[in-house]
Amino acid sequence: MKHYEVEILDARTRDKLCFLDKVEPHATVADIKNLFNKAHPQWYPARQSLRLDPKGRSLKDEDVLQSLPVGTTATFYFRDLGAQISWVTVFLTEYAGPLLIYLLFYFRVPFLYGPRYDFTASRHSVVHLACCCHSFHYIKRLLETLFVHRFSHGTMPLRNIFKNCTYYWGFAAWMAYYINHPLYTPPVLPTGKLLHPRGPEEPAACRLQGSQDSLPHSQPFHVALPAGVLPQLHLRGWVLDWLHHHDPVPACGAVLAGGLRADGNLGAGQAPQLPARLP
Repeated sequence: MKHYEVEILDARTRDKLCFLDKVEPHATVADIKNLFNKAHPQWYPARQSLRLDPKGRSLKDEDVLQSLPVGTTATFYFRDLGAQISWVTVFLTEYAGPLLIYLLFYFRVPFLYGPRYDFTASRHSVVHLACCCHSFHYIKRLLETLFVHRFSHGTMPLRNIFKNCTYYWGFAAWMAYYINHPLYTPPVLPTGKLLHPRGPEEPAACRLQGSQDSLPHSQPFHVALPAGVLPQLHLRGWVLDWLHHHDPVPACGAVLAGGLRADGNLGAGQAPQLPARLP
């Protein structure tokens, strides 16, 4: 049975990094990585990328040496993938962050909303329901990561975890800030229409002529954006469709459950006239 000689070169400089003599024909790329790691302990197998061409694709760990298009002296090109982290750790970090961040806003820990709101609770049941749904979602994901999912690749570059966590953690904080804000007011959904949330004693001057709806309340956290975060998760399909057909001057099309739909009647309608006393 013939043996192979394996030389490993740096993919960028073409410098010889390692030479392996009498390698078994049935040795896999993973075995070669382990042998290379003995000569260079700083590059553990998960950090190595071996390829037949300097600009080619990385070989799979399960590839067998004798099945590769090489002669008795095989030349591999090495690239350093950088520090690696296991996928289990990645998902645990991504999912644990939003869970903890949301609870910080929910319990209104100090330095979030002001001293007089520290450790106070919201009086709206929908806020507590939102916390339960959000927490259940991420607890389920954490349990699935530990006991259900299996990952095809064991690791990913460490630098990617910062990008992934910024996405998950940032949106969790943005959403939790508005939903748990002391001035948050739940939306009103009478007779199947999404109305702007308003206070119990809204002045008559805030109403539009010829319309039963009203303008948003003057307080900043009564506007539709923070109030519509939670119901939009379940009602966005029919609500956006209703808005698309009833808004006289929509902004460049409506975003529906099926995607983007162009508005062929842009500007065809007329906006309702405001009373003269309103700016």
